[in-house]
Amino acid sequence: MRPHLADLDTLSPKDFIIIRGARMHNLKNISVAIPRNQLVVVTGLSGSGKSSLILDTLFVEAQRMYVESVSAYARQFLGKLAKPLVDAIQGLSPAIAIQQNVANKNPRSTVGTLTELCDYLYLLYARIGTTYSPISGQKVKKDSVSDVVDYIQQQADGTKVLILYPIAVADQAALVQKLKVEQGKGFTRVMQGDHLFYIEALLAGKERLSLDQPIYGLVDRIVVNKADQDNQYRIADSVQVAFFEGMGHAVVALVGLGQQAFSDRFELDGLTFALPTVSFFSFNTPHGACKACSGLGQITGIDPHKVIPNPALSLVEGAIAPWNGATMSKWLAPLLAAHEALRLPIYAPYSSLTPDQQTLVWQGKGDFLGLNRFFDFCATQTHKIQYSVLLSRYRGKTPCTVCKGSRVRADADCVKIAHHSIIDLLLMPLHDLIAFFDRLSLTPREATMVQRVVVEIKNRLRYLAQVGLAYLTLSRPMATLSGGEQQRIKLATALGSPLFGAIYILDEPTIGLHPRDTDRLVQLLVDLKTQGNTVIVVEHEALVMRAADTIMEIGPEAGAHGGTLVFQGTFPALMQATTHTADYLNGTAAIPLPPRRRPWRKRLLIQEVNLHNLQNVTVAIPLNVCTVVTGVSGSGKSTLIKEVLYPALAARLHQPTSLSGPSTPLSGDWASLQAVELIHHHPLGKSSRSNPATYLAIYDAIRDLFAQTALARSRHYQAGHFSFNSEKGQCPTCRGEGHQKIEMQFMADIYLSCTSCKGSRFKSEIADITYSGKNVAQVLSMTVAEALPFFADHPAIVHKLKVLQKVGLGYIQLGQSSSSLSGGEAQRLKLAYYLEKELADQPILFIFDEPTTGLHMHDVAQLVKAFHALIHQGHTVVVIEHHLDIIKSADWLIDLGPDGGQQGGQVVFTGTPETLIQQSQNHTAHYLKQIM
Repeated sequence: MRPHLADLDTLSPKDFIIIRGARMHNLKNISVAIPRNQLVVVTGLSGSGKSSLILDTLFVEAQRMYVESVSAYARQFLGKLAKPLVDAIQGLSPAIAIQQNVANKNPRSTVGTLTELCDYLYLLYARIGTTYSPISGQKVKKDSVSDVVDYIQQQADGTKVLILYPIAVADQAALVQKLKVEQGKGFTRVMQGDHLFYIEALLAGKERLSLDQPIYGLVDRIVVNKADQDNQYRIADSVQVAFFEGMGHAVVALVGLGQQAFSDRFELDGLTFALPTVSFFSFNTPHGACKACSGLGQITGIDPHKVIPNPALSLVEGAIAPWNGATMSKWLAPLLAAHEALRLPIYAPYSSLTPDQQTLVWQGKGDFLGLNRFFDFCATQTHKIQYSVLLSRYRGKTPCTVCKGSRVRADADCVKIAHHSIIDLLLMPLHDLIAFFDRLSLTPREATMVQRVVVEIKNRLRYLAQVGLAYLTLSRPMATLSGGEQQRIKLATALGSPLFGAIYILDEPTIGLHPRDTDRLVQLLVDLKTQGNTVIVVEHEALVMRAADTIMEIGPEAGAHGGTLVFQGTFPALMQATTHTADYLNGTAAIPLPPRRRPWRKRLLIQEVNLHNLQNVTVAIPLNVCTVVTGVSGSGKSTLIKEVLYPALAARLHQPTSLSGPSTPLSGDWASLQAVELIHHHPLGKSSRSNPATYLAIYDAIRDLFAQTALARSRHYQAGHFSFNSEKGQCPTCRGEGHQKIEMQFMADIYLSCTSCKGSRFKSEIADITYSGKNVAQVLSMTVAEALPFFADHPAIVHKLKVLQKVGLGYIQLGQSSSSLSGGEAQRLKLAYYLEKELADQPILFIFDEPTTGLHMHDVAQLVKAFHALIHQGHTVVVIEHHLDIIKSADWLIDLGPDGGQQGGQVVFTGTPETLIQQSQNHTAHYLKQIM
């Protein structure tokens, strides 16, 4: 079901977004009508043209129209956008795209700053936060003149009041000088105890004051009379004088009733406190940032994980790595000699020592100097190369001990709301933060000041919980989050700042989501639509499709064989269709269960891991099988595999890694492996000169073929002449780029096809050389599927092309720039690289981080086959994944949970999928059972 082209003329732009003649990338000049104010899901095979239609056409045009609507002056500060290849788009509204491949690497960006929750917390604490002295725990208050006047006016009429200010002197001589000064100012009396003394009499020596008791200067004597307005003005004037003369301090003595001290300075217990303001709490301002770490939450120092890499060892067994050598063992000797007196169990694992005992190891005691002084000594010896090397070996980024990683200045901890400082709230998991604000009770006065702020905070926290991120903290750096987590944070932020009549475009928002959390996300998308917006989701997840008002499928295949609208309608109508998506949803096609689960004998063993939310985890990783690590969002999957297993195994195999983590004890059959490879979603590179043909070394064989042709030999051409990276063959005008960049002021830069080579990248004489009727530029423009029959007589090339097709990349061009590939495509290209090598004699452990990202169900089926092919070659596959079809295809499952954040971090199940679905309380089992 799809609208006929003629029908578009009858549709109103008020009700539809009408796209005419879209030709971006592989789109076949298509025209579509997208209903407004609906939840619309756009699906289709990977590479079919979904993103080309929605992101590269609809969104880019909406952004371009906005940029063109502003002044030329404002335009220079905005991004430059070229007009997409489309005839016209009607019915466009302001568009917001929340994409999964735009990573935030700013070290100052956190969950709190991106969601603007930090800004609301700053405002909340600045308005109603109460400062308490860390010494006495008493409330710190700055008194105003009106506070003192109110206090006096609260007394009964007729009460006699003395308004005083303190006089501080060191000795009798200083007192005499001070009294002369006060007399010169017009003051006549001072008070000590309950007695008033004339300054004149004191200076004449007729009376004497003791320095052991406080001395106060008398400003005024007043009798309380609430009805007398002039009396109130007199009190205010006298109090102001007392504050001035007392250097910010004043005392009110109620005759016969006692005294009350006041201060217009924000201080207590000898400490001066800063007034709470918004900038006082902001770690991105010099005023509010922690002085130790400059608001970054981390400092460069000695990393305890590197100093004690294996906490399972005892002190005698060498738990302290820098003291294991013969030279440095002298630092350990005093500890071993005095361990009984120190009551330190030197034969017990370091991890079993109490916090006080571990502190003793670092701080030292008596003759034992401790680790801290050892490293201090090393720092004084850095002119010697061995000490310099030693220090660099044990240094690393560690949480700031001053701000506890919160990034905020230390004295912000003195400002409390309901016994919690802003530091407590920044370090608190969001589910605990939600409970805190649910319990928060405001006085009527506080409610008038911050009621709206609290409502905003509650709403944003609720949205974050709805998208499955309740396990995060507001202080969590954005750079440490996955692409899916970052995207869902942006989605929650968009909901927290709701618009009306906007177009929200989401690129696979279910990435990284457990099916349990997907249900919550769907409800959130429906809420966004209900607010009066159009929500367009590029998605493959069936749970999202079921909730959609309209489903559009782009296809029928990928690449050159895609780019058309093959279906548009409701979910029930899709179930009756004959598209790829329909086939997998209605059961016509399916990813079959493996005939058997592979047995395993060898394994890797990770023991007693405590990192982030992992709680003393011990788990075995089987070798030469497919292991899938599952669990709800935030349960600790990435921590266990990417931050523990990967660096630990790489260290064992003496293999450098881009990821660092604590040195983890790894035992088992690691020696049977040759390498470990982490296949993630990072792009292959930004160079326009890298492409699939060069990545798999297909281009080398292609260049050799052209160099062997008769015409090439007659001209003495070599293989280098058929490379656009070589001066021998590249177009001299564009230097092998195929285009020329024209910089336009206040407009998008224009990329014009090179006038010399017409975009082919090669010299004109190179185009004369053909192989089977095509020149080298034409061959590079072929898709993998088109190149297979073309190179049928060359088994080496065909083998590599078939591997690309096997991993679902048959639609990409041989010469397509690697920088244009999506994260999922880049991941599959890396997979193809290893499949093609067939390294059966070099067993590798492959770690895949959510490899189904961006994949249609049809492509997932191809991916499963590729995993089995790797295992057949003798490799091991470990997959972090939520996709149920991947989970059901595994030989072994490791399920973490039971929930996210601090409620997770435990291994709740290990075994086969058949055993898992028998677990009645398991979140993964609940959804896996439905498809098995």
